[in-house]
Amino acid sequence: MSAGTYAPKPGAAPLGRMIGAQTALETRMLLRNGEQLLLTVIIPSLLLVLFSTVDIIDTGRGKSVDFLAPGILALAVMSTAFTGQAIATGFERRYGVLKRLGASPLPRWALMTSKTLAVLVTEVLQVVLLTVIAFALGWSPNGNPFAVLLLLVLGTAAFSGLGLLMAGTLKAEATLAAANLVFLLLLVAGGVIVPMDKFPGGVRSVLDLLPISALSGGLRDVLQDGASMPWGNLAILAVWAVLGLGSAAKFFRWE
Repeated sequence: MSAGTYAPKPGAAPLGRMIGAQTALETRMLLRNGEQLLLTVIIPSLLLVLFSTVDIIDTGRGKSVDFLAPGILALAVMSTAFTGQAIATGFERRYGVLKRLGASPLPRWALMTSKTLAVLVTEVLQVVLLTVIAFALGWSPNGNPFAVLLLLVLGTAAFSGLGLLMAGTLKAEATLAAANLVFLLLLVAGGVIVPMDKFPGGVRSVLDLLPISALSGGLRDVLQDGASMPWGNLAILAVWAVLGLGSAAKFFRWE
């Protein structure tokens, strides 16, 4: 008796295909979630339109949109890489989703890679949408596109690490409350819509070290002022990225 031929062949799919499939799933979950859509698309777009067309805050010289667009791009990165990812991952951990995925053929590091890639895909969509809106409002960006890309990548790494650290150490409800609170605080105090020179000198020195301040300030230096490479802001983001991702890898609990 000859051995039969079975299809499909049993066994795990190639690693690249597993990561691609998980990335597509994570991206769909991000975009289908109403709260995530509010954080990642609606709030940044509304803030950009509102503060660019209504004279609420004195943004200094030039057009308001030239000041606001870089800050709103930084806010979009934070909303997706930090707030949205922290909340989604926190509840996946609570409901045992991460534990079950950790027992699948997909390695745990590949699962985190898929989550990061889903964040990057979502951010690309955000940047395209916000850029179109900003151009419609009369935005005139300057500077080095490579510097902008480097700032966005380091900002994503920094906020992803912090989001995963929060999701992997706190309870889901605590993560939900803390992530939204941090989002609101950094929206006001991170140089997104309020110029940093509005804060007292001592307070500003501390706020300048925050990742959102470094990202919004760096993007503004490049896109508004035409700076070639904001090394100080890049260094701050790099430190936050190393601390956040390193701490998340060490302290993240899967259940």
